[in-house]
Amino acid sequence: MAPPPFSGPSVGGYAEGPLRQVPGFAALHRMTAMLLAERVPPDGHVLVLGAGGGLELKAFAEAQPGWSFDGVDPSADMLQLAKQTVGPQPTRIKFHHGYVENAPEGPFDGATSLLTFHFIPREQRVETLRQLHRRLKRGAPLVVAHISFPQSEPERSRWIARHVAFGAADGTDPTQLEGSRQAIATRLSILAPEEEEAMLREAGFTDVSLFYAGLSFRGWVSYAA
Repeated sequence: MAPPPFSGPSVGGYAEGPLRQVPGFAALHRMTAMLLAERVPPDGHVLVLGAGGGLELKAFAEAQPGWSFDGVDPSADMLQLAKQTVGPQPTRIKFHHGYVENAPEGPFDGATSLLTFHFIPREQRVETLRQLHRRLKRGAPLVVAHISFPQSEPERSRWIARHVAFGAADGTDPTQLEGSRQAIATRLSILAPEEEEAMLREAGFTDVSLFYAGLSFRGWVSYAA
């Protein structure tokens, strides 16, 4: 498995990143909770893969006071931040340090993975989705959202530039912007939307539907067959 993308003292400022970089970040959480609630019962149990930071856990817990959660993340520092973010939720939220294979077996009523899959190497994507699938009840929803755009040139380079430009503060040094473009191009695992959907189906999910598109980000809901 790849090393955790976030660790060390820098995690304290993590919350600022998604708010600046992800179009409609709060609305993405609201939409995700809504899509889950279509099938997750009022006392449902939800798996959150990539729970470090705790922002989505906090949003889901506030939206659905009867749900319980298991949050998994490979970064111990990010899990500590998540615990601080969600506050005292001793019976509703459990945290697990590791990857999807370290998650409880379930079966869960639903699962999410937001802003996580672009950190998972391509060769591990389908297996990660299969691990999620086998932990879900039949018909349970999976909601994922992450960076996804065309991978042929010149479209790929154009989308990377757009992604960096949207998240950059006014007056950012051009050298820093170029460094960000290089990092996005070489360090993240970004797939074309059609490949994302094909992998979901290969892992056993059905009724794959795009529900969110915000510049360089895409989100899908699908269901465990």
